[in-house]
Amino acid sequence: MSNPDIAAAYGGKGWSPRTDTMRQEMGGLWGDWGVAAEWAPLRAVLLHRPGTEIKSAPDDPNAVQMLAAVDFERMRREHDALAEAYRSAGVTVHYLEPVTAPPPNTIFMRDLFFMTPEGAVLARPASTVRAGEEVRVARRLADLDIPILRSVRGAGTFEGADALWMDENTVLLTTGLRTNDEGATQVQALLEEMGVEVVRVDLPYGTMHLLGTVNFADRDLAVVWPGRVPHKVVKLLRARGLEVLWLPNDQETIPGMALNFVALGPRRVLMPAGCPQTRAMYQAAGIECIEVEIDELRKAAGGMGCLTGILSREPA
Repeated sequence: MSNPDIAAAYGGKGWSPRTDTMRQEMGGLWGDWGVAAEWAPLRAVLLHRPGTEIKSAPDDPNAVQMLAAVDFERMRREHDALAEAYRSAGVTVHYLEPVTAPPPNTIFMRDLFFMTPEGAVLARPASTVRAGEEVRVARRLADLDIPILRSVRGAGTFEGADALWMDENTVLLTTGLRTNDEGATQVQALLEEMGVEVVRVDLPYGTMHLLGTVNFADRDLAVVWPGRVPHKVVKLLRARGLEVLWLPNDQETIPGMALNFVALGPRRVLMPAGCPQTRAMYQAAGIECIEVEIDELRKAAGGMGCLTGILSREPA
């Protein structure tokens, strides 16, 4: 029994212990955010509409890690169409809205954080060209009442497209060009504290992110890029009972970025237009395909999966 002479501030009468877990507080104290599956119905995304940072970028695409010079106005039109496709699918679209002009690669919001059921892991991009993008994202996440559970620190680097929810209890986490061992170890430690199994894999040289080698269209359906996807990933997918679809056409995979889709829900995806062989394969597997033109956006070295920061999905 508490001592009535002790003030509540010291544990006496009136002290109110906090008993809810972080996950229980999501949707109450914090906003209604969280992700634990790549294929569950999509509720909210974070985008960055191309701005003056694109217009003022150097003429040399390699200087800003892009594939070719871009047409600013066309890029904005395509980005607006992408946002409208999300809204038409019932997805809430939030924008970064930075106070000052960010680095030009900030359009690729998927790289800058990784969402969990309890909040976000803030990335630390691997390139000097992208250094500082995470500062702007941290501010926006805070504005949206999204807890930042960990900021990758020290010499660690981590980009959100290097982690994928295979199911509610398993995350695939890679090391390679964009995520180093130290960064991956920090992310793994946090996820394991949540009781999540983390499967670490490596990427081959010349591969940007894990998201570019494997993606999920449903609980039991994964799409992979032959020659790029780690052998360990395919072995694990099959061991867990997932069907594996192999991309049929390198031209649609590399310049077309056909694998870089976003699942709107089980077997319903938003994918790049101009990939007819891949679309036919998806449809044969029972996947509904909604296409958006991203020819200009692709010149910046990413597809719609890279452009889209996933804030919230329905519980799997």
